[in-house]
Amino acid sequence: MPVQFSDITAAAERIKGKVIHSPCPASVPLSLATGLDIHCKLEYLQRTGSFKERGACNKLLLLTPEQKHRGVIAASAGNHALGVAYHSKLLGIPVTVVMPRSAPLTKVVNCRQMGANIILQGSNYEEARQHATQLGQDQGLTLIHGFDDPAVIAGQGTLGLEIVEQVPDLDAIIVPIGGAGLIAGVALAIKTLKPKVIVIGVEPEHAASYVAALKAGKPVLFPTKPTLADGLAVSQVGENALQLARQFVDHTVIVRERDIALAILRLVELEKAVVEGAGAAPLAACLAGLVPELAGLKVVLPLCGGNIDTTILGRILERGLVTDGRLCQFVTTISDRPGGLAAFAALIADEGASIMDIAHDRAFGDGDISTVVVRCIVETRDAQHIASLHQRLHKEGFKVRLGGH
Repeated sequence: MPVQFSDITAAAERIKGKVIHSPCPASVPLSLATGLDIHCKLEYLQRTGSFKERGACNKLLLLTPEQKHRGVIAASAGNHALGVAYHSKLLGIPVTVVMPRSAPLTKVVNCRQMGANIILQGSNYEEARQHATQLGQDQGLTLIHGFDDPAVIAGQGTLGLEIVEQVPDLDAIIVPIGGAGLIAGVALAIKTLKPKVIVIGVEPEHAASYVAALKAGKPVLFPTKPTLADGLAVSQVGENALQLARQFVDHTVIVRERDIALAILRLVELEKAVVEGAGAAPLAACLAGLVPELAGLKVVLPLCGGNIDTTILGRILERGLVTDGRLCQFVTTISDRPGGLAAFAALIADEGASIMDIAHDRAFGDGDISTVVVRCIVETRDAQHIASLHQRLHKEGFKVRLGGH
């Protein structure tokens, strides 16, 4: 195997005191919301906001003096870049990071502030990785692979050691999959110590490269699409990571974008935690009902990253509210005579809903010039409340098109 359990325990000793031993508390609100006994591993509390520090730190500490002097290079959509940049700075190692042009702005800015030489190249991670590999060869820099280097995988596996220590009676763990380095290391660590623990992987539907690799029997390119879980947007999993993961991971589920948005919303509301899409993916699988076999069991969710642009966070939370049935958009026609809008608003208020936004369209209405088309965004309690509001509007003679189409 590319990584042994002894590599993980050695990594744990090596990075001790350099990486935060993050807490793993029980979550009563998330347990109630999912029907599971949820414990959350708070990896977003790491200095750079993600678990990626573990593997980066372990790899950097294993470099020779000559390699440290020449410097290192990494390719990343953000979190690995931050981990490499931060620990390279602490160790006095020159670092260059190649990031795809689509990388979140907050990750680019934070990485640059840590002293890294940032190169924006490629439309996705794979193109950035290819550029970093070539640049490293040309300039004699050591490539720090984000998920397939054995030392990086061993470093990520230290997360599993901590979880077993903190929740010794866990029944299952749900781990997000990008390049599969995290789940490979964590699965090896946990299955070695607790063979009966169920290890489940979760991928976004727009970047299901691990499932594609399982079907093909080897890493293959998966045509990724933009996803809320940008940290998991890897088009091809690592060979070493796949070799390990396929031995120890019990099965994998795929979550929809709307499920990820809802999970981010739930974490903000119930845990007061700002977690990026990749970190929220395990909770998304629970909320979507994709792991019914875990009902009532003690389950650990690694909240593995918290680096999310605040501007994007607002949009994601709104999508989560839509998924939750707490925002509804519809189009209808109302009277354009004095009092028409007031009567319409009063009806909505009488149903316990609140108009968040309303737009009038007089030019493209029907033939009756005494009416006006309105597009409404309404705040509601849940999907049942939306249905009740729709029925009331229909009863009062309004023809409603939900979704605004």
